Amino acid sequence: MKLLRFIPALACLAAITASAQPISVDTAERLLHRDFFVFDNGAGRGEWTLEQQAETLARLGYAGIGYTGVEDLEARLAAFEQHGVRVFNLYVGCDISADPPYSDDLKAAIPRLKGTGVALWLFVQGRADDDTKAVQVVSEIADLAAESDVPVALYPHFGFFIADIEHAVRIAEQADRKNLGITFNLCHELRAGNEARFEALLDTALPRLSFVSINGADHEGGWDKLIQPLGHGAFDVEGFLRTLLSKGYDGPIGLQCYAVPGDTMENLQHNIAEWKAMVGRMAEAKP
Repeated sequence: MKLLRFIPALACLAAITASAQPISVDTAERLLHRDFFVFDNGAGRGEWTLEQQAETLARLGYAGIGYTGVEDLEARLAAFEQHGVRVFNLYVGCDISADPPYSDDLKAAIPRLKGTGVALWLFVQGRADDDTKAVQVVSEIADLAAESDVPVALYPHFGFFIADIEHAVRIAEQADRKNLGITFNLCHELRAGNEARFEALLDTALPRLSFVSINGADHEGGWDKLIQPLGHGAFDVEGFLRTLLSKGYDGPIGLQCYAVPGDTMENLQHNIAEWKAMVGRMAEAKP
């Protein structure tokens, strides 16, 4: 039975590999210098200073960071600007079962993001029988953000109300806000059991796709199997990326590092080396 469960995934993997095309020099340049960032859970969150984070990521070749929460916003932005790297987004949430469904801190932070290019990476928790409340809350947050020209991208998270990209697309389409996008999170889509449908899901998501997150991974298991350093695990991350890029995606790509063991600096060095090697192979390899 376990072998049978892998057959759709293997078929999908074969399709991804077969459809891959070499990426252009311009695309490789963008991926190497402008669009690859790391989650703060892999960049010394709670241990490193903002200066350490910004200096280290700039020196190693990352384009920037995705932060959790809205704390120390001005200091974060200043540190990263000083080192020529970006804060790509802020991981924030709402709870459709709560009253109020999101914090005053989030509301207050939105005007401070005007002109920064920083997006809200919005996860949605809570329980509901249908999408009505989620659409209402997401629309309200998107409208508040639009007043300050701040983009919002839904962040599907396994076990949350919006748990995968299919649900994120549905909420985004119902909310129908111009500044509202969605995210494809590799580890959460694998955890949801969606690997066999990755190509179809990407096709559906692409018009609203704002961010993609990746990491080394196996095909199934817990987070220790689904979130590994790049170059580890049985899932073909490179094949997935080649398919993603061949479909026209040109947005940022983030590195998920939740609970990855080991030394933070060594992990960052390993992952950027793997990333550069992967981009090089994608640029040179024949389909």
